[in-house]
This record gives sequence, C-alpha cells and structure tokens, in this order.
Amino acid sequence: YSYCVFTFSVGYSAVALNHVIDFKEKKQEIVKPVSPSELFPSLPIVQGTSKRIKVLTRLTLVVSDPSHCNLLRSTSANIRLYDIIAVFPKTEKLFHIACTTLDVDLVCINVTEKLPFYFRRPPVNMAIDRGIYFELLYTPAIKDSTMRRYTISNAISLMQICKGKNIVISSAAERPLELRGPYDVANLGLLFGLSEGEAKAAVSTNCRATMLHGETRKSACGIVYTVKKPRKVEDEERTLPACKKAKTQA
Repeated sequence: YSYCVFTFSVGYSAVALNHVIDFKEKKQEIVKPVSPSELFPSLPIVQGTSKRIKVLTRLTLVVSDPSHCNLLRSTSANIRLYDIIAVFPKTEKLFHIACTTLDVDLVCINVTEKLPFYFRRPPVNMAIDRGIYFELLYTPAIKDSTMRRYTISNAISLMQICKGKNIVISSAAERPLELRGPYDVANLGLLFGLSEGEAKAAVSTNCRATMLHGETRKSACGIVYTVKKPRKVEDEERTLPACKKAKTQA
C-alpha cells in the first residue's frame, strides 16, 4: 500500500504490479494474478481528479529458449487476466520472435549487462508496426555505475534503430525509494538518446498506448481513443467570418 501511495505522491496516476517468471530458476506456471482489491484496502485519489490511482497487473516472462515462448502461445485463461504482458528475450533469435510473432505488449531490453547481439531494423520495425513497445529500466542506472554504463550503451544502440519510437521507460522498483518522478525519468531519457519530446512520451503517452494495447489483446477487439489536435493559425483564419478576417488583417 505504501508503494502505491508513494507512486501517487511523485506524480503518477497508475502503477503496474509485476509477476516475473524466469525459466532458469525453476519450472513455473502462469498463475492467476492477485486482485489489487485483495492487496490494498483503499487507494489514494489522483491529485486534481476524483479518480483513484489505477493498479494494473503485469506478467513478465524471461525467456532463454524458444520452447519458453510456447507458454505465451497457449490458450491459458490466466494469461488473459493480466493487463500487460511483457517478454524479456535473452538471445537475438528470441528477440526476433518476440518482435514478429508473440502476442505481447512490451519487449524488455537488458540494461544490466552488455547485449550479446545487435539490434536489427526489420524486427524492430515490425514490432513498431504491430504496436509493441520496448521497455528500458532506469533503476539499475541509479544503483550502480557499471549498470549505468550498460543501460546508456544498450539504450543508444536501440535508439539508432528505432529512432526513439515506441519506447517506455519504467522503474522495476522493489522499494519506494527507488522510484523517481516523471520529470526526473524524462531527464534520464535524454541520457538514453531520446529527444525531449520522445523522453516525455516514454513516461506518458507511450505508457497509455501500452495499456490500450493490452486491453485490445485481452478483448480481441480494437480500442479507439481520441486526441485533440491543436489548430494551426492558417486553419483558424480560414474559419473566421469575413468581417472578423478583415478586422484582423487591418
């Protein structure tokens, strides 16, 4: 509960509780996610609104063998219960599979060690076309100088291929003190090779798009949301009445 309260206090309106399955440790199965209502008696109100902070469930599969991907291809009822599905590929072949065929919302990028492969444009572009986002973690970068070097190096390698598109920056924090506010995270994005606009999107609109992609995957239906487009000065002049247009020109 204190984790959610702290997340709210630093400026976030949603938090994802991550359930990680690492096949290297032991044979694991996808279990039913715990309902947030069972974990938290009540949730704080998002500042400036009447809505409560949103708690999502997330499943992350760490895959090191192609056979591990079969779990995602299965028709397990428990998979559909998670709001977000992420995959952490350990090899180039698995990265290609994750980008091109797996029905996931996020592809996690290793930031704690040097990547054993180079990013290639075809699978990255296919993932972008499919609406899949790439996740970079910032917590390792603030913990250790060596992991900070790997984080920046691997992130820049990805940016050279994806050009800053479909990037999500998240924490993977296990304790509240490992969290940073959205503006601080956006500033870290500049170190990762993102532009100012791309860094802001990585902690805001791209996260929302990932959530919507997860809703589409769960419902097997399309989801449409509207964004108000700012009007240009030329468009406003075309819509002005003739009398007002004459006064403006005068």
